[in-house]
Amino acid sequence: MALERETALDRAEAIVETVATETTPVPVREVWVYGDVALGMDPVDRLNVYVTKDLLFGRDEAAAERFRDSHGVEGVGQTIRAEWAEQHPELVRANRSGHVAPEQCLAAHLLEPDEPVHLEVCNASFEDNVTQRLEGARARGNYEQLLDPRGVCLWLGDGEGSGRRSDDAFRKLREGSLAFPTLAESLSMLGLNEDEARKAVDALRAVRERRDGRSVRSDVV
Repeated sequence: MALERETALDRAEAIVETVATETTPVPVREVWVYGDVALGMDPVDRLNVYVTKDLLFGRDEAAAERFRDSHGVEGVGQTIRAEWAEQHPELVRANRSGHVAPEQCLAAHLLEPDEPVHLEVCNASFEDNVTQRLEGARARGNYEQLLDPRGVCLWLGDGEGSGRRSDDAFRKLREGSLAFPTLAESLSMLGLNEDEARKAVDALRAVRERRDGRSVRSDVV
């Protein structure tokens, strides 16, 4: 299931609007899109969205106890905002160990259940994480966790509810006027040799082909 380009960009705008105007499970500092939609493709096989979040500190013991009793989960008021959980108890998501999962809560808030969107959530900026993941992939010889570096920043926030949307970025995306090199060339610019870049492209293509519907990945750097 692919998205028409305009539909994909409308979804990206809706995500930015939600982040800019609503209380989210965790503070959000950046929203990027990368890959197909940044390259001007139509249709867009998958809308790739990257969100930089803040880590929460402290603990709301009262909220933690309420949600432990009502939902059987840990971490409300610690790793996700108690205010958000109180407003959206139906969107609270937990991992297998029963601890709330910020990335899954963000996905539940920002995305539709079955749309072809991949959400990356990390405490590091997009550009920093591109570099971190590249270094890790080279060290392990496993390129499946790489991020496509061809991204566009759509929103920058301060983590306190204020931020700035890039109307210029949206305009250029809708015009299809952004120019990017191929994925192999982009990875070579970041330091991969020709053989490494070829393996990386093949690995990322395989990952892309396996994904279906909504998908979510979380990183802590």
